[in-house]
Amino acid sequence: MPKIIVLPHEELCPEGAVIEAKSGVSICDTLLANDIEIEHACEKSCACTTCHVIVREGFDDLDPSEETEDDMLDKAWGLEPHSRLSCQAIVKDGDLTVEIPKYTINMVKEVK
Repeated sequence: MPKIIVLPHEELCPEGAVIEAKSGVSICDTLLANDIEIEHACEKSCACTTCHVIVREGFDDLDPSEETEDDMLDKAWGLEPHSRLSCQAIVKDGDLTVEIPKYTINMVKEVK
């Protein structure tokens, strides 16, 4: 079973995590199922960039991104060559190491 190593993120996962993942499930769904509350403002429909992650290891084990995802990624804060929208990146058989960027662009989030 593949693993997702989540690098420490001061708010969402301060200690980092190692998560058992299922092949065929998105990175986003895997994180959410393991109590890592990554934002997903568009409800995982590839219409925002709030679930942006950087795949530090295992990037080549993912299927290539599609044009719709690439177009959205162009708008992501902190875009890097190995950036993906976690709602679109489906875990396969290899382990992944992901970093959740410190900031996200969420146009619909209300500030309380």
